[in-house]
Amino acid sequence: MQRFARLYAELDASTATDHKLAALQRYLGEAAPADAAWGLYFLAGGKPRQTVPTALLRAEASAVAGIPDWLFEASYQAVGDLAETIAQVLPPPRGRSDLGLAAWVTERLLPLRGAPPEQVATQLRAWWDELPADQRFLLTKLIGGGFRVGVSKLLVQRALARHAGLDAKLVAQRFMGWTDARSLPSAEGLAALMAPESTPAQAAGQPYPFFLAHALEDAAPELLAQRLGPPAAWQVEWKYDGIRAQLVRRAGEVWLWSRGEELITERFPEVVAAARGLPDGTVLDGELLAWQVDAPAPFQRLQQRINRKTLSRKLLAEVPVQFIAYDLLEIDGQDQRAQPQHLRRLRLEQLLAAGPLRLSPTLQADSWAALAALRQRSRERGVEGLMLKQCDAAYGTGRTKADGLWWKWKIEPYTVDAVLVYAQAGHGRRAGLYTDYTFAVWSRPPADADEADAVVQAIARREPAQPGALQLVTFAKAYSGLTDAEFKAVDAVIRANTLEKFGPVRSVRPTLVFELGFEGIGRSPRHKSGIALRFPRMRRLRHDKPLHHADCLGMLEAMIPAHT
Repeated sequence: MQRFARLYAELDASTATDHKLAALQRYLGEAAPADAAWGLYFLAGGKPRQTVPTALLRAEASAVAGIPDWLFEASYQAVGDLAETIAQVLPPPRGRSDLGLAAWVTERLLPLRGAPPEQVATQLRAWWDELPADQRFLLTKLIGGGFRVGVSKLLVQRALARHAGLDAKLVAQRFMGWTDARSLPSAEGLAALMAPESTPAQAAGQPYPFFLAHALEDAAPELLAQRLGPPAAWQVEWKYDGIRAQLVRRAGEVWLWSRGEELITERFPEVVAAARGLPDGTVLDGELLAWQVDAPAPFQRLQQRINRKTLSRKLLAEVPVQFIAYDLLEIDGQDQRAQPQHLRRLRLEQLLAAGPLRLSPTLQADSWAALAALRQRSRERGVEGLMLKQCDAAYGTGRTKADGLWWKWKIEPYTVDAVLVYAQAGHGRRAGLYTDYTFAVWSRPPADADEADAVVQAIARREPAQPGALQLVTFAKAYSGLTDAEFKAVDAVIRANTLEKFGPVRSVRPTLVFELGFEGIGRSPRHKSGIALRFPRMRRLRHDKPLHHADCLGMLEAMIPAHT
């Protein structure tokens, strides 16, 4: 744990890539193999399930520190990070632990899951009493499943490749599935990652690294012609709104992997059944989509499958899922990624000509203007825009331009003008600033500014809304999209217009209108407004828009697709 804490401090203190690479390489050279394996797991984004409830962590930390709950909460709001707050309020340790990271995780943390609260409390107190502040901080992060530090998975892979003297692309391929929660990191697994290039291929079910697209910002057809050349140089497809996945058919079995490197085979039995018709030694890249008749259903339908642990016959019948294939990565056990896009597409069409899976259709147009017109029809087709894939591009690793290009040409997001009504302080570097906001729209369009102002005055007097009367209805939360300067300016307005405090949350006198952008919208019985947005974010402050011109609930309801 000591070495991992030192590594974390080095990574957190630097923004220079070379410094971080050097720190990672030192750690790999010094740490025991089992410890290094777990270190790579956490640094690459691995998150075991939370082992101790947050409420218990807070209660025990307050008790050990000898401070009341309100003082712990005040400290947390000032610091902005639970792990750091706990590390700082606890008294100095009386003991010392020399356990490595692997032993801490496998012998202490993982067995704690599901233990009686009394046992958990006893263990926490004992562990805190043998760790200094920096290691207490890490321990709490690992317990809560909230470990993060400023390194990317790609940087971790580069460091491992340099340490082992291997090609970074080979390490990236071997690394696939390393953070899957179903398998635990080990010294043996690390040895396999660093094995010589001549070592036989990895486990049968392992996928390839995903090739990622860049966002295409210049949407004007004339600009695209200058930048990308003729449309004929590009393979054009719809950009689906589902779960990116790889389908692996090897050794008589089928595996499904999400882009987040999670093994999701058991969640989609109908896809697995269809894939059994593929020849052994086949790997496809594609999209998992909820399906209706002959078209994709909205993402909200797919969420009904994602969030269920048990798949009943009723659910499988109501929300069928299909895998839409759009690339061929392996056939007859041979890696096809170095082949050009157009040749991979031809072989994919031949493979799926008689089923058993659907093939993503390609779109033909003789100009960028014609493709732009097709893109404008994306929402009515239930897609997010277009994918542009260079016809001679290889299938690269990650978001690279070295092997060719993929562009995602998405449609503009939905937008709504909403009113800020609640605020909460942020975390980390945003601690001390109110940056997490709750927004509302009018229950119906106000008749004029005076009617809207009357509602604001009633809110300021803490008067409950009358049934059927005009009111502001909360519908979304957002915490991203503004600059640091804008957050500071809004923070000042929030503090000057606070009406009430509910722990860390402030109710705010309605004064500010924001334009929110979001990717999707659907009905939700769990929300007071009856709707839920997908990926809401702040696009801009609308100083030009008076409060009574903010949008209403009916406008949002009109955006909901009829088939959701």
